[in-house]
Amino acid sequence: MEYVQGRVATLHDLADPLPTVPTDRAAVVVPMTERDCQGDAADRALRTLERLDPARVVVPLRAAPERVGAVREWLSTYDLRLELLWCDGPRIAGLLSDAGLAGGRGKGRDVWLALGRATEADFVVVHDADTTTYDESFVRRLLFPLAQGYDFSKGYYARVEDRRLYGRLFRLFYVPLVRTLVDAHPEPYLQYLDSFRYALAGEFAATAETARRIRTPRKWGLEVGTLGDAFDVAGFAGTAQVDLGRYEHDHRSVGGSAGLSEMSQSVGETLLRGVLDHGIDVDFETLAERYQVAAEALVDQYALDAAFNDFRFDRDHERTQVARYAAAVTEPGGSDDRLPAWTNAPITGDEVMAAAAADLEDATGSGPTDAPPIDAGGGGGGE
Repeated sequence: MEYVQGRVATLHDLADPLPTVPTDRAAVVVPMTERDCQGDAADRALRTLERLDPARVVVPLRAAPERVGAVREWLSTYDLRLELLWCDGPRIAGLLSDAGLAGGRGKGRDVWLALGRATEADFVVVHDADTTTYDESFVRRLLFPLAQGYDFSKGYYARVEDRRLYGRLFRLFYVPLVRTLVDAHPEPYLQYLDSFRYALAGEFAATAETARRIRTPRKWGLEVGTLGDAFDVAGFAGTAQVDLGRYEHDHRSVGGSAGLSEMSQSVGETLLRGVLDHGIDVDFETLAERYQVAAEALVDQYALDAAFNDFRFDRDHERTQVARYAAAVTEPGGSDDRLPAWTNAPITGDEVMAAAAADLEDATGSGPTDAPPIDAGGGGGGE
């Protein structure tokens, strides 16, 4: 336990705080895939939100048409002002295409669609649905800085389970890459990115005004892209990070589709695009090599920490991950995958919700669904 402050205000879990906050002025965005639905973790989150009674809950859903009816029926069992936003229907696709926003699909795009509605409340909280240790302190703690006049709040926690260190993409990719960049370019933007104890956490909160000014990456760059724009909108003075205590959720493999190696590509591209956008001249010819040196040094430090705590630690496996992540340390190419800030988006939140509602009715009709049960396996997954 410690109480160190940095350039970003840091709220520590020193006495298991459960602050009183205006949950009735907050919208909560809980992105889900069909695998999250009807699982124990998602049920726990929604039951907890019932007790908190926020202004609204928006669930952006990525799922096949034949699954949507079962999800809608399941969500209707919760006593919440809840809106289901099916993100994969033809009207949503057409609306985005007509507005010049056609492109990749992913968690970031789903959250962006939901923010159009959620920012009608004064505050917005965004968190994942696969947290097995979820409790009401998460929302209350994330909202507390906003109620005290801050603009942006980021959650953090230790990714430690079963006597092992997790948070691998953050520990082995984000941290050494950002520190390598800061060493060469001690600019405020990079110092801001280096200030967060768990920059890739999916849990954050913002005032509606701040959330409407953030450009959201479409895929796995969501978290780092949000931080990049939060620097411009909120800055050091308007930002806080909050200890969410014990936090457990699913873990991803390193390889394979949607594995950590693939995620590192999106995270790296978004991070480095933001660096270039802020006028920082990066030596990309040597960056990957410098990143690996920094990451190898961190592996040794984590090995020492693990040994101190009598944790299991596979140093060779960690080094193999570093080598794989190094492939993502390249100059960004192609088009920017960030969606526009809602302050100047060519569509409105009402248009999004109307299109999603029409798609939902077409997919499900007005009666009960005959779709097979939803797979209640793990959802978005973590590191």
